Amino acid sequence: MSQARSRRYVTVKERVDRSRVYPLDEALAMMKELATASFNESADAAFRLAVNPKKNEHRIRGTVILPHGVGKAIRVVAFAKGEKLKEAEEAGADLVGGEDLAKRIEEGWLEFDAAVATPDMMGVVGRLGKILGPRGLMPSPKSGTVTAEIGQAVRELKQGKVEFRLDEYGNIHSPFGRCSFSTDQLRENLLALAQAIFEEKPADVKGKFLRAATVSSTMGPGIKLDPDELSRLVAARML
Repeated sequence: MSQARSRRYVTVKERVDRSRVYPLDEALAMMKELATASFNESADAAFRLAVNPKKNEHRIRGTVILPHGVGKAIRVVAFAKGEKLKEAEEAGADLVGGEDLAKRIEEGWLEFDAAVATPDMMGVVGRLGKILGPRGLMPSPKSGTVTAEIGQAVRELKQGKVEFRLDEYGNIHSPFGRCSFSTDQLRENLLALAQAIFEEKPADVKGKFLRAATVSSTMGPGIKLDPDELSRLVAARML
């Protein structure tokens, strides 16, 4: 059974022409205008790529520090000990620990947005996989959240670092700010995100890499971007 949409959503959706693609600046301005919920909605992007998710070398995954952050304070916990524990604290981690922190999470505490760990703590963190994994909170070397440079990892997350990864359908979904951001800030964040994705383009993918892209607010409809324009803007940044 399809989910019933609110009258607000239906009214907002009617203002988007689903038969056309929008220039980037027009799409971002429209997204902001249609973000009429009672809270500061997230700005989200979706990219459909010309890749084969079944091929290991096409399973794109990476991170990017958004120039203007994600629009909220990121709560970071750090698994470390000794000098590295102190380093994480000084970098701004909201909570640091080892066995004590793991036990607290096992007991149901999940009031954080990201977790980092030093490599020597993965024996402790590993048993939290079933809790943290499904929530996208499990530290990973590929995302830079399992590292000896734990202070740097904490600072990057606090500055607005986001992780992106290809799903099983060949899409990448990621937030790129808040709808309260200016259009210029959203544009810079989105292009930084798109560039990071393009930099992960598999070597054997020829021709057009970006098939489609949309932006939307948390409670708003998707607005189709012109993939050719977005690809040109990214290419210009990469020169």
